[in-house]
Amino acid sequence: MIRNLIALSLIAALPGCAANETKPPAAKAGIATVDVRRTPASAKALDDIAAAYLKLSLEIGTHEPGYIDAYYGPPELQKAAEATARDKPALLAATRDLMAQVDLAARRISDPLAKRRATFLRAQLRAAETRLLMMQGTRFAFADEAERLFGVRPRLKPLASYDPALKQIETLVPGDGPLADRVEAYLDAFTIPKERLQKTFDAAVARCRGRSMAHIAMPEGESFRLEFVTGKSWSGYNYYQGGYHSLIQVNTDLPIRLSRALDLGCHEGYPGHHLLNMKLEEGLVKERGWAEFSVYPLYSPQSLIAEGSANYGIDLAFPESSKADTERDVLMPIAEIAVPSDDRYWQLLAAIKRASGARLTIAQQYLDGVIDRPTAVALTQKYMLVSPQRAEQSVSFTDQYRSYMINYGLGETMVRAYVERGKPGRDEMWRRMAKIVSEPTLPSDLLAR
Repeated sequence: MIRNLIALSLIAALPGCAANETKPPAAKAGIATVDVRRTPASAKALDDIAAAYLKLSLEIGTHEPGYIDAYYGPPELQKAAEATARDKPALLAATRDLMAQVDLAARRISDPLAKRRATFLRAQLRAAETRLLMMQGTRFAFADEAERLFGVRPRLKPLASYDPALKQIETLVPGDGPLADRVEAYLDAFTIPKERLQKTFDAAVARCRGRSMAHIAMPEGESFRLEFVTGKSWSGYNYYQGGYHSLIQVNTDLPIRLSRALDLGCHEGYPGHHLLNMKLEEGLVKERGWAEFSVYPLYSPQSLIAEGSANYGIDLAFPESSKADTERDVLMPIAEIAVPSDDRYWQLLAAIKRASGARLTIAQQYLDGVIDRPTAVALTQKYMLVSPQRAEQSVSFTDQYRSYMINYGLGETMVRAYVERGKPGRDEMWRRMAKIVSEPTLPSDLLAR
């Protein structure tokens, strides 16, 4: 899954957001279960639809590189789908037929979790329909595209609403010249030397994993491999490979600052993408035999849950001052970065995050043709407080992934609202997080009832 270059989150408002041998893991958490040994006809119908959806997704993937973010089912199924892939019009017709089949099957389902499975399949198929239309030249307005692909309609704030955050940043980094240049110069002092990247990231990931393991059980033998790469529009990516293993790549095109270590360790690893994919494979694919979860189409509602839980997982694993404490006491010495004498560095990062929602508004204006690319780059520099090079990379991300970016900030806002609703204790917050990443969760499941 993709990790955004600039922002940890994009703040956007959403209506309705307050924003074992005998039992599978889900049953232990009090979640409704399905006895796969006595499968009713309606569940059999869903199994058949799921098998068709799996093949359909793999076929669509032959028409767009990157459409399939992860697949860890039988290799022969993928080879067969690729060898006999239908053209886009035929796939569009097949997608619409499967949606009708899901609607029919859903009327005969009474089990709550099976109903959610059907609803999940329907939402994923609508996203597939939308992406196939886009592949054939259809263009949607930014908000319409986001809603059809990811299951939620973003409400965007005007750029001027982020100006107060910029004024606060002015007080933290006073001086002459453009504010973005001053911020970049200040943050450059917290760049991890290339020769210290591996040790710093290893330490960061270990702490992300330890805090997550204390609350969410992980499959035996789970692991990941970390690589440093170049030539990407993103800063980090998790390639889940099945069998509870991931390849995590970190892009080193631009200097990597210390704040990225825990952020990427949590987002790409624990309790982010690696953990989510493991729990889905463990509980839904292996325990229940739900084949549709062995494939992950990138442009689907599944991505809002994945990116939102991964972004929120940073704060869940390192609440309040514990992130700053870990960076100050553990990571800065490893990275050989001088520890600051005050909290200005962390205050600045928090203020930058409060302005980060501007990127979503800039993307909407750019993709809808309200502004041109040079203007998008200039506005990105101003509101994201980055160098021209980082602004160019940010807009390149928008060029490549379009409305996908709503999944970071809006997804985080929705996951946070669900996990923290009613001000629960820490154990309950982690239990809710485990529920999100272990079930067929859609954005609508996160809304207050």
